[in-house]
Amino acid sequence: MADLQLSMALTENPMTRPLLDNTVPVAGVSLASTGLHPSEIFWRQLKFKEFDISEMSLSSLMISLDKGVRDWVAIPVFTTRRFFHTDILVRDDAGIDVPQDLVGKRVGVPEYQQTAAVWARVALADEYGVRASDMKWFMERPLEKSHGGATSFAPPPGVDLSFIPQDKTMGSMLASGELDAAIRYLGTTNLVDRSGRTADSIPNLRPLFSDRVAEGIRYFRVTEVLPINHVLVLRTSLVDQHPWLALNLFSAFTEAKRRALGGAAELLETWRRIGAVDDAAASAVTTVDPIPYGLTSQQHVLERLARALFEQGLTSQLVDPITLFAPSTRDL
Repeated sequence: MADLQLSMALTENPMTRPLLDNTVPVAGVSLASTGLHPSEIFWRQLKFKEFDISEMSLSSLMISLDKGVRDWVAIPVFTTRRFFHTDILVRDDAGIDVPQDLVGKRVGVPEYQQTAAVWARVALADEYGVRASDMKWFMERPLEKSHGGATSFAPPPGVDLSFIPQDKTMGSMLASGELDAAIRYLGTTNLVDRSGRTADSIPNLRPLFSDRVAEGIRYFRVTEVLPINHVLVLRTSLVDQHPWLALNLFSAFTEAKRRALGGAAELLETWRRIGAVDDAAASAVTTVDPIPYGLTSQQHVLERLARALFEQGLTSQLVDPITLFAPSTRDL
């Protein structure tokens, strides 16, 4: 097996760091790895196809598949996941005390189709009866520097969406009171995002859920869904030429995660970080992987996201998530 010379872009993450620093090799592959913010990775991949392997927005991958784009094939490596509705921020003076108070409010979002926002809308609709059409949306990223710009995004029917002017940001509009809430706030600055200030630096801003962990635990117990937002992808042409590559990548990423979460303390900290367990349940989970890779245990999560994209008008049909993945990985 000759070594392939491939490029890869990943986020800085304990579970992927061993791949970025080459302490965990991929058999048969020599990697030139780059660590980037996910916003930038996804835009550069969707628009310019710069890297052979990368993390990818799961929602944008499904939307691309719905539009007939087959540039990427997924590997069931899910690099980040959390309860995104617990990250909703609101202004103190906006009269928002419970999720139902978001009706009629002005809500900022970096990218309407980003997976985090899709999952937040799932929870708002399913758990609290608040629909996307009940709010006024303000998107920070312009189309030319967005996932949606590369996937022909247009606001779904019934959704009131405006673009934030270039001389303003979500941060500035939250600070001035021009926005009442943020479904997903990114205070970073990169080639795509521009707010450049932390949420803590914005006056009169607080979490909608005062106890985010408790809400995450409640949601998980009710739905059995821990939302997935990033998945590993590689060029479809590479899988066609080198079928062994998919499983070699899966094995390497699995080993990297094992090293990152190999002990009971690391597992417990991960459970706590994602807000899916409280201290009372800690002793029962220190031998259970809270964020498994593979399709067999996570198909229900992927199917819920596919259904959400269709329900929210972001795909024209219900995408079968299994078709995203390399055939050799579908039984993992």
